[in-house]
Amino acid sequence: MRIDYHMHFEKGSYDQEWAEGFFRAAAERQLDEIGVSEHSHTFPEFKALYYHDLILDDSFVGKFQQQWLQTNKFKYTLDDYFRFMEQLRQRHPALKTGIEVCNFQQQDAVRDILRDYPFDYVIGSVHFLRGWAYDSSEIKAEWDNHPLEEIYAWYTEEVEKLADSGLYDVLGHPFNIRLFRYFPDFDVTPYLERVARALAKAHMGIDVNTGTYYRYPVKEISPYPDFMRLAAHYDLPIITTSDAHKPEDCGAYHDEAVAYVRQFGYTQCLHFTQRKRELVPLT
Repeated sequence: MRIDYHMHFEKGSYDQEWAEGFFRAAAERQLDEIGVSEHSHTFPEFKALYYHDLILDDSFVGKFQQQWLQTNKFKYTLDDYFRFMEQLRQRHPALKTGIEVCNFQQQDAVRDILRDYPFDYVIGSVHFLRGWAYDSSEIKAEWDNHPLEEIYAWYTEEVEKLADSGLYDVLGHPFNIRLFRYFPDFDVTPYLERVARALAKAHMGIDVNTGTYYRYPVKEISPYPDFMRLAAHYDLPIITTSDAHKPEDCGAYHDEAVAYVRQFGYTQCLHFTQRKRELVPLT
């Protein structure tokens, strides 16, 4: 199957015509199925968790993140989301309803939110390191304040916390800490191994994500080859995704992602329905 399970409506609205653009792009790229994975910052149910975790002081990072939280965030409830997705499903019965949840420190609170909703799948993604949104280009300068090995250690710890919670089906864009082309000059194998082991123990899959190829300076599909080799060794299943934030990007570089993972022996991908997964042929 040709599937894309990672995309977001956030640059538009819960409007039928905006959403139809994603389906048009999917049809042009001959996708069999798509799933929407709205960011948790879309929903006010998660608002307190952001204000608890993020740096929001008067520092360079804090001021930016204060503004970020006040811009186009928390505008739809989870009930709104499910109603809109059901509306779309009237025309597109195969549509899946997912969510991408940030690496909050209060995983019990996340569990309390998620348990009331029938998601098809849940992606857990590391978006913050010690309260800093490391993937935001506006505060990229903060990278210079941290040794790269510290970044790898922090990232690994956050993945382990996500995996230990037992709440997630997939890790989003693994090791996208390469996105601004900060490449290590030290042995990262212990960190890669820890992440792979944590995901295997939690029975989580990985998100083979083309967003880091076409949206970020690194211009590579995530996860990068060193981790893909370990993922294959640990038999971690995959989803192939575009991380589209605009309709025209749905399914972007799908064929490239398939060719990429085939190099590591992958011939199947995950298919989800109501948190139940199956492996289907990768095409």
